[in-house]
Amino acid sequence: MKELSIRAISGAIYVLLLIGSLYMQNALTALLAVFGVLSLVEFSNLIHLKSYAQYIVFILFFGGFWFLCLWKKDINGSDEAIQILLVITIFVNLILIKDLFTAKKIPIFSSKSYIVTTFYLTSGFIFMLLIANYQNVFTPQLLLGGFVLIWVNDSAAYLIGKNFGKQRLFPRISPKKTVEGFLGGLFFACISSYFIFLYTETLDFTSWLILAIIVSVLGTLGDLIESKFKRQAGVKDSGVIMPGHGGLLDRLDSIIFTSPFIYLFLRILSYVS
Repeated sequence: MKELSIRAISGAIYVLLLIGSLYMQNALTALLAVFGVLSLVEFSNLIHLKSYAQYIVFILFFGGFWFLCLWKKDINGSDEAIQILLVITIFVNLILIKDLFTAKKIPIFSSKSYIVTTFYLTSGFIFMLLIANYQNVFTPQLLLGGFVLIWVNDSAAYLIGKNFGKQRLFPRISPKKTVEGFLGGLFFACISSYFIFLYTETLDFTSWLILAIIVSVLGTLGDLIESKFKRQAGVKDSGVIMPGHGGLLDRLDSIIFTSPFIYLFLRILSYVS
């Protein structure tokens, strides 16, 4: 009971910090920067990267895109820079998905650590920032909607998997995940997309429904990829910063992996609408 209370309190603090920052652009930027650095510390420990170069890259990339795209909105080439980062990030993420299914160990884990820290983790936080400021308009409801979809998906997947799960989804990486839990999480995420549509007044219902599917599928893959990194490192959690939950990366792995794909979907919507 005490462990459950600690878990609930630390989880509530995390959610309140995130939701509270959504009302102020600078506060959200600062929170994402802090979360990014803390997640990078945990991830560097997972891959045994004993260096400061990844933190310098994070500061330069995150600060650079904030300056180019949000502070100096009229700088030529900022949109091209975003597109280049998007293409590289999605390419790296697709490789991570491939390695999840085909490799006993993620090859990048041992040989190309800086590629992962830059275009998997750092890029994830940059695209969270860009989603909240899509088309140079501060629209934090888009980012909040993504978080809510992930929270609903994870919670429903856990509850349904725990009570009804029989068929393991990916036993060699995450033995507790089940097919029934995954389908339950997807179902309830799709249901919640309607209420997000009503509350946020940003995208139409069809768009939020598609985002629910994207977030559920790719968020689950992102969680499995982080689980594989943890399994290779021989640890249960990425850190201890959130009592009862583990590390901050354990809570953000899905949105980190999914945010570039959410941003890509938003760009496609802007072209076809």
